[in-house]
Formats: sequence, structure tokens, C-alpha cells
Amino acid sequence: MSTFMGRVKEFPDIQIDYFRRDNLSSPLACFLSHVHSDHLSGLANLRSPFVYCSAATKEILLRLETYACRVNYAKHILEAQQQTYKHLKKILKPLPLSTPTTLDLRPGVQIQVTLFDANHCPGAVMFLIEDARKAILYTGDIRSEPWFVNSLVRNPSLIEYSSGIRRLDTIYLDTSFTEEIPFQSKAEGIEELLRKVVQYPNDTIFHFQAWTYGYEEVWIALSRALKSRIHVDDYKLRIYNSLRARKSDDRFSSDVHLSPEAPALVGYMSGNTPQHGCLTSDCNVRLHSCERGNMCAIARGSSVVRIQPIIAHLSGGADLAEIGAGGGGGDLEREAELDLGMMQDVQALSSMIDQLSADSKDASYASEARIRVLELALESVNRRSTIPLHLDPVSMEGDQTTLLKKAVRALAQRDSKMLAQSGDPEISSAQLPRVIRFPYSRHSSYAELCHLLQAFRPLDVWPCTVSVREWLGNGISISQLFGKYCSGQHFSFDETVLKPADLEAEEKELQEATQATNASVITSESDIILKHPVTADEDELLSDIGLARLMEVDEDFRDHLAAGSQLQQGHSPVKGSKRTLNNYVQDDGVLKAHEGDQEIGPKQNHGFTTTLSPRHSIAQREAYYKMLDYLDNDIWTPIGLISTGDNHTEPDKEL
Repeated sequence: MSTFMGRVKEFPDIQIDYFRRDNLSSPLACFLSHVHSDHLSGLANLRSPFVYCSAATKEILLRLETYACRVNYAKHILEAQQQTYKHLKKILKPLPLSTPTTLDLRPGVQIQVTLFDANHCPGAVMFLIEDARKAILYTGDIRSEPWFVNSLVRNPSLIEYSSGIRRLDTIYLDTSFTEEIPFQSKAEGIEELLRKVVQYPNDTIFHFQAWTYGYEEVWIALSRALKSRIHVDDYKLRIYNSLRARKSDDRFSSDVHLSPEAPALVGYMSGNTPQHGCLTSDCNVRLHSCERGNMCAIARGSSVVRIQPIIAHLSGGADLAEIGAGGGGGDLEREAELDLGMMQDVQALSSMIDQLSADSKDASYASEARIRVLELALESVNRRSTIPLHLDPVSMEGDQTTLLKKAVRALAQRDSKMLAQSGDPEISSAQLPRVIRFPYSRHSSYAELCHLLQAFRPLDVWPCTVSVREWLGNGISISQLFGKYCSGQHFSFDETVLKPADLEAEEKELQEATQATNASVITSESDIILKHPVTADEDELLSDIGLARLMEVDEDFRDHLAAGSQLQQGHSPVKGSKRTLNNYVQDDGVLKAHEGDQEIGPKQNHGFTTTLSPRHSIAQREAYYKMLDYLDNDIWTPIGLISTGDNHTEPDKEL
């Protein structure tokens, strides 16, 4: 996931969490914060340079399996292919945490990089990147709970910045959630879960829906509270066993664990005695977390109680759903995901859906569903991330038309963030709920983000997750969200992304309003709207002399205008080139070109609206009529210069 194509302005020679080139120069170093799919865009095709990450991230990535559904243009179908990252073993370079490391980018150019745990999932880190003049903190995905921020501000590598001795130029911030919604802490969520599960009979079977990395502490707490190990599928077991390594083949050598959770999950050696972890391949246990596509028979039982994490309980009683929020949905299960790298992919997908709709009477391909699918596809391209389909690999077998149907249906039925139910039903001794929900967000709340920024007071903040359309529609900006927690006054994202986008939206709205105004003007005794079709050559000439499209016509000159031009009604005004609101003025409810605006617009063979009014001088009218005569007769009559004195009413005298 990247709102800046992986390139940070302070260090343009590196790329972070986005590995497509997009016609940019090749980076001199790459950095990967963690293994969630929305941070891996383009990584499978990377051949150089080195990619720096944590040791846990490297080992997990080398064992990761995904199924990417991509558009095959030649066959006009979706194709599913297994994707792994084993070939990246030699370019993945692990770095230790909380230890500054100097990297040589090229002769004479060095940066210093320090990794910090991000409180998100195993191996997830933040990057502090510095040189002699600049410094940034890239958070990746982060849960900045108060205890976590307190641990950061006292870290020896960050004290300079938390104390104000130095300032971070920019914090590239995980802005998955910017609504003012309070989140329960992880500890509060686990406490709530444990209080619920202990009320069930001792023979109750639970299935915990852990579809992505980041719930390892929940596993450990559940296993301890229920005194049961947790059955997981072989794929998960291989992933987590990779976090345990040995220095050598010597049987007396000690284990090395690459993340704090690893010993509790996969076990360790205590002297000569092996201690098992809470994860197991044995399905004869009370707790299960096997993947949906390969669920064991016990976990599929009708009496199994499902445990489902959510983001937060809301004040009104509803729950904020978790799946896929902030990215990473489905990463821990070998499920399909739609990979749309370019806008052409979205166009091809749209064409395929149209064809599918024509060939099928299935309501899944109705207009509303189609719009939903294409909205997700466009968002995926804009955010440069994949879309989890929540389909297991077995379901993708068969012909490609079936795969497309399943993909479209899965996207059209994507879960909403808001759950309809109001939390769990009240627990009674007679009837316990079949689904347990508990709050456990892997991303920061807005209040937590503000706390983090207040601790460091950077000069600038750049959001890593954003919907520009949503921000513009709701009046959201970095200045409005985080300005008071920063020591700087200028915010690059507002100035380089939001402001141009806002102007473009205003210009589009203005163009539509202008066209609507032109089309709705009613002929009266004092003015008339006349439409004259213009050829490309004529339009070029009009552009050269700066003739405004919107001019009001005096009643006295209607006959002259009608006789001097081939007037036709029913043509639309030419759509001019983009202008900002400063290029326009409002006069008696009619939009017109700003004085001095010389650009007419693209050379197109469309109609345009022309009017004159008594406010225009005789000299101006004379020039206008000569212009019309030229259009009709191909005879050029010189138009004299107008004096700048006498309110532009007298011809300029020859010197």
C-alpha cells in the first residue's frame, strides 16, 4: 500500500513497501515493513536491488503462498496462478531491530536505517531513515497504543526526536482510521474475549477466524485460559515454525527466535527438554484456527462456537467489522486475490463483466453489483494493492468463466465495515451465543495517531492510506487532522495532492455549471443567445485573438448578427480547457471568462455560444462584426488597435 509509489521526497533513491517501477528510475535500496499483501505490490517480479526487512519478515515471506488472479488480455479471461517469493532469498537482507545500520547507496551517498517494532504483526517494523540533513519515520502499519508510544519515546535511537533536539522532517503515517472513534486496547479486547469463553461448558469446541497475521497474542491467551493447544493447518504451522531457528546443527546449540511470540507459538528447548508451543497439527483439541479451505472435520461441526475479531464496539451498540480493514485480509490463508496493476486491467475487467452480464441472467451481475466491483477495482489501482477475494484455491479449479463469476460475486458481496447486529446477544445460562465477537484492532485509532505525533512533533505528515475523493468530500486534510501536533506549517500532501485534486473537481463542476447555464439561458427582449458552428481553423483563429465565448448581444444588432453568420441552434458550447475559479467571474448570475483569459480551448468542431450587449463599445462591436465577415467571406479586413485611454473606446493613432 502506497500513496507515494514507495518514493519519499527526502530520500528519492529508495523505495518502501511498493516495488513496481512505474517508469521511475531504479531505486538503490528497497525496504519492506511486513508481509501483508497490500505492501508487496510488485515484489514478486523484483530482481534488484536488495530489500531490507526484519528477520521474521524474511522467513515468513520465503514461505508465503498466494493465488493471484490476473487479467489475460489475449484470452479475455481471469487466470489464477500460485505466487511465491522463494526466489527472493538472496536479495532479502534482514536487519536487527533498534540498531542503527549504515547503508551505502552509491559512492559518497549513505543513509542510516533503524528498525522498530510496529505492534502490528510478527516481523512488522517501522523505519527511521536519516542522513546528515534529513530524517523521516515510516510507520508502515502500526497500532500506537499509549504504552507503545511510551516505549518509543525512550528508545535511545529516538530520544533526539522525542525530546526536540532534532525534528523529523516527515512521518509517513498509517492513516487506516481517521474517524474520531475510540478503540478498545488490545488488552481490553483479550480480556473481554476470555471473560466470554470461560462461561462455556468445558467440552465446547471453538474456532477462531484468524485470517491474517497479527492475532498471535490472542492465540497465546486463549490457549492458556482454556488449557488447550490450538489446531492449525500445515500451511500456518510451516509459516510460524520459520520463526524458530538454530545457530548450527549441533544438538547442544540453542534456538534463535525471530519474534517475541515465536517461543510461545512453536516451542523452544529448555536445557535438554523440548517445550511445545500452543500451535499443533493435532485436531483433537478444543481450539481450532484451521483455514476455511482446509478446515478439519471437528471445526466444521454444527455445535462449534465461532470467535470473530472486530475493530471496535461503537457507542450505539453496533460493531466495526475487521476483515480486510487497513489491508491484509486473507493473508494467513492461501486464498485468491485480484491483482489489478494498471487502469487497463480495470477496463478489461469491466468489459468482461459486461459480457458476463449479457450471457447470464444471474442477479449477481446487476448494475449495482457491477458498480460495486468496479469501485473496488479502481480503489485497488489507486492504492496500488491487491483485492482479497476470500476464495480458497480449490474453488478456483475449473473453467475460467466460472472463476470470473466467482470473483465478481465475491467482490459484489464484500462485507461492510459496519455489522448489522449490535454486538453479541446477552449471555445467559440457558443460551450462549454461537458467535463471539471481541474488539482487537491491528491499526491505530485517530486518537492514538495524534498521541504518536504529539510525542515527536514532526515538521510534516504524509498519509499512507487515503481516499482522496472521501477526504475532499468530507473536507479532510492533513492540516485539519494533524496540524496542531506538528511543528511545521506546510503540509506536502495537502499542497501536492489534495489542492490540485480539489481544483480539478471545482473546474469540472464549473464546466458543468457553465454548460448548464448556457443551455438554460432564455431569449428575452434585451438579449439573445445565438449558436454558431465553428470549424477547427476558425476556433484556432478565435483563440489567437482572444474572443470570449460568452458575450451578450444588443437587440439593435440582432439582424446584423443573423445576416452576417450561418447561425444554427442546438449545438453544445465548446468544452474549454481547464480553468481555476480565479479565471472566472460571476456577473448577473452568468459565468463568463475572466478579463485577460486568452485561452479558448482545444481545437474541436463543436458549436459555441456568442452574445453581445450594450456594455461592449462600438470599437469592440466593429471588431466582432469584421471577424464574422472574415469567417463568411475569407476576406481579411484589418482590425485596428484600440487605445488604452478613454475606457478603450477610441482607435489607437498611427505613430
